[in-house]
Amino acid sequence: MPLARFVRIYGDWVLALVLAVLFQIEVWTIDPSHPPGDVGTEVFSSTERAAAAATGLVLTLSLAWRRRTPLAVLALAIAVSVLANLLAVLDAATTPAVALVVAVYSVGAHTEGLRASIGGLGTAALIAVTVAEQFSLGDLLLIATILGGAWLAGRAMRYRREREHVLELLTVDLEREREEKARAAVAEERVRIARELHDVVAHAISVIVLQARGGRRSLATDPGETREALDMIEATGSEALAEMRRLLGMLRRDDEEIALAPQPSLRYLDALAAQVREAGLPVDLSVEGEPTELPPGVDLSAYRIVQEALTNALKHAGPATARVVVRYRENDLELEIADTGAGASTSDGEGHGLAGMRERVSLYGGKIETGPRDGGGFAVRARLPLDSGRS
Repeated sequence: MPLARFVRIYGDWVLALVLAVLFQIEVWTIDPSHPPGDVGTEVFSSTERAAAAATGLVLTLSLAWRRRTPLAVLALAIAVSVLANLLAVLDAATTPAVALVVAVYSVGAHTEGLRASIGGLGTAALIAVTVAEQFSLGDLLLIATILGGAWLAGRAMRYRREREHVLELLTVDLEREREEKARAAVAEERVRIARELHDVVAHAISVIVLQARGGRRSLATDPGETREALDMIEATGSEALAEMRRLLGMLRRDDEEIALAPQPSLRYLDALAAQVREAGLPVDLSVEGEPTELPPGVDLSAYRIVQEALTNALKHAGPATARVVVRYRENDLELEIADTGAGASTSDGEGHGLAGMRERVSLYGGKIETGPRDGGGFAVRARLPLDSGRS
């Protein structure tokens, strides 16, 4: 058994038994003499010693309950002090004095509210009883300092324990709050991964479907073009599968193990535009302003907005061309994706088309405009504030 637990469970009993044994030894061996020069000695009688031994035994053993019933122990200590004024041997022993100090300390340390006030009055009564037989100012100051100091020490110890308890509760609350925030962050991250997975699948399938259509049309007339279409389907499918495995692998990990690989970024727009061109939609990409380091969330959202807009153009614009413009401003990032096609769509059939773009933009307090262009085609214009992404 650990020492701390042993002391907590049996410490009071050990203290009570040790003081009881010491007092019994003292009361049966004490033999006070007169001051030097006086003739003869005074020896306590056996009856007085027996009465003192019984009284002291009750006092010292009562300390085993000093934590559970401190006021009762103090009341007993006051009664013993009254008897000590009648029994010279009890008054001459020193062990009861130690027991009185322990009793007073226990009242200060293990009472609260009204019981603490009663304990304070009881301590004052004990001081008064102790000095009542032979009152002197010096004795009063000495006893008041010893017993009053013990009571104050008990109150200080109780205050310290209460403060430590409050700090422990606060630590538990903070730890619980930290865990809840961590779980919320993980849940949010999983939602984002699910969105990323949707974007990957939607874009890859759109490219594959269009390449398959083009390959089927040129199968009889241009086998070479069909082969290129099949190669594109294979490459796109392989890339999509690789990213899907990565994202699904994250979803399978424990919450503590989620560690994201580098995410899509506007730095990779050239590769995205090349992929869309190979799928059959000519794309003109231009960047205005000096490219700057973007907040990761803004960077990722901007890439996904461009990807989603080009995917919609692939699926709905028909024979057309597209133009992507990225404008780096001092306080925001502007995106414009326009096509010259005849079709338009507000959704990909699952609610993650333009609605998903609006959600990404609103997350950073930006603005987005979508709709048909004058002269035909469809345009998506978005503005993402940079300050919100850094906060």
